[in-house]
Amino acid sequence: MVGFTNVEDNGQEGVELAFNKTLAGKPGSRRVIKDRLGSVVEVVGDTVAPVDGSDVHLSIDSKIQFFAFQKLRDAVREHKARAGSVVVLDAQSGEVLALANFPSYSPAARQNLSGEQLRNRALTDSFEPGSTMKPFVAALALQKGLVRPETPIQTAPGKLTITGSTISDAHPYGVLTVNEVIQKSSNVGTVKMAMQMQPRDMWEIYSAVGFGQKPQLPFPGAVSGRLRAYKSWRPIEQATMSYGYGLSCSLFQLAQAYTLFARDGEIAPVTLLKSTEPSVGIRVMEARHAAAVRHMLHLATQQGGTAPKAQTMGYSVGGKTGTAHKQEGKGYASKKYRGFFVGLAPVDQPRIVVAVMIDEPTAGQYYGGAVAAPVFSEVVQQSLRMLGIQPDMAVKPQIVAQAVEESF
Repeated sequence: MVGFTNVEDNGQEGVELAFNKTLAGKPGSRRVIKDRLGSVVEVVGDTVAPVDGSDVHLSIDSKIQFFAFQKLRDAVREHKARAGSVVVLDAQSGEVLALANFPSYSPAARQNLSGEQLRNRALTDSFEPGSTMKPFVAALALQKGLVRPETPIQTAPGKLTITGSTISDAHPYGVLTVNEVIQKSSNVGTVKMAMQMQPRDMWEIYSAVGFGQKPQLPFPGAVSGRLRAYKSWRPIEQATMSYGYGLSCSLFQLAQAYTLFARDGEIAPVTLLKSTEPSVGIRVMEARHAAAVRHMLHLATQQGGTAPKAQTMGYSVGGKTGTAHKQEGKGYASKKYRGFFVGLAPVDQPRIVVAVMIDEPTAGQYYGGAVAAPVFSEVVQQSLRMLGIQPDMAVKPQIVAQAVEESF
C-alpha cells in the first residue's frame, strides 16, 4: 500500500509514488555571483526559501489492514491459492480502511522482489465478476417496475437456451421469487429478468456504479476494467453479462459498486486520505429498491443461501458470492477458478463494505461461499468492533447452515 522510494528518495511504488510531489516539498534557491575560485562574491535578487514536504494522512486503519492481511494470508495458504485480496470501505465517509494483498513484501527487504509481490492486486488486476453482478440486475428490474421482490420466476428445468447457447443452474429449482433468485444465485432467473430489458438500460446501471471506468483514486496502476458499448451486445452476451461474464472489473471497483446497496441507492465517492465528513453520494436509484436488494443479500447469508459461512457473530450481514472460471487464451480454463464474496454490515444501517477475492484455490474447494465468505466473516467482525459499532444481533454460537451450491 505504502510502496517505497529509491536512493534519491523519489517514490517508486504505491502511495510514495502517488503522492510524491506532496511529500517531497520544493528545494530553495538563490542567484549568486562567484569568483573564479568558486567563492560567493554577491547575492543577486531574492532568495527563495525551501518548502517542506507535507504530511499525508491515509484513510487506512492500520489495525483493520493488519487483521485483514493476516486472515487473507491464512486463507490463501489453507486453500493453496495463488493469491488473494481484501478491500474494506467505510460506506458512510467513502474512506478506504484496508487494501490488503497476498503475496506481499516488506519495503525494507527488496531483494528478489517480483512484479507479483509488488502490484496492489485489489486495484491493478481485473477479472470477470461472476454472480456478484446479479443484484444489480435485480435492482434494475425493480427500478423499472418489471418485478417486485415476491414476483415468481419459473426457472425449470434449470436450463435456458439463447441463440444456440445453453445457460444452466447448478440445480433445477422450479419457481423462485426474485428474492430467492438472488439468495440461491440462479443464472436462469437472472437472465429471464435481464432479457426483459434493453441492453442500454443494463449498460447504464453498470456504468453508473463504476464498471468500465477508472476509480477516482490517485493510485498507480489502477485499472478501469472492461464494459463494452451496449450497441455491440448480442442477445447471448446480454444474458451472460447479467451474471457477470463478458465484462471485467477490479475487486476495488466491485466493493465501490456495492456502496449502492449500503447507502440506499447512492454510490459513495472513495478516498485514500483521512476524512472526517460523511461523503456526498451520487444517487443512482430509489432508496426502497436498494433496500429491497439489501434484504436479498441478507437472505444469501441465511439458511438456503449460497453463503451461510459469511455469517458473523453479533452482526447481521448481507452479501453475494461469486465463482468464475479463469480465462486462458481465448477460452476458459476448466479447472482454474476465482472465488469471491462482496457484502456489507450491519444490514439495517451498513457501515462497511468488504470484498474478498481468492485466486486459483487448489485444495478442493473453490466456490466463493467456501473460500472467500469465511474471510469476509472474520474481517467484518473485527472491523466493526474496532470502529466501535454496537452488535445488532444477540451473540450466540454461530450456526452455519448448509450452503446451496452456486451457479456460475
